[in-house]
Amino acid sequence: MPKKLLIVDDSPVSRAIIKKCLPKDHPFELFEAGDGKEGLEKFKEIRPDGTLLDLTMPVMDGFEALEEMKKVDSNAVIIVLTADIQQKAYEKVMALGAGMVIPKPPSAEALADGLSKMGLL
Repeated sequence: MPKKLLIVDDSPVSRAIIKKCLPKDHPFELFEAGDGKEGLEKFKEIRPDGTLLDLTMPVMDGFEALEEMKKVDSNAVIIVLTADIQQKAYEKVMALGAGMVIPKPPSAEALADGLSKMGLL
């Protein structure tokens, strides 16, 4: 049975790139959201096996969404995908419960490695 994967990013182009980078030999049931608030609602509704989360988004940013998702499910597997690679941002998302951070744009190898390390492959 394919694992449910939620992609939360305000950029349709970024979501398309992420989908293109997903390993083809491991099918996922994909869900998408265009901002943190929508992502949180979908997270509550579908209870994904994993979430790929951007940080810089309108309505609710990735930091808030991550914090709220972890309140809903403290064991949630959340990988942050971001162009913000400042040490302070990295430390904050890790403290909030992210499993890992992958720089954007992701390579297929980095995404596959992250998904594997987080038990999603």
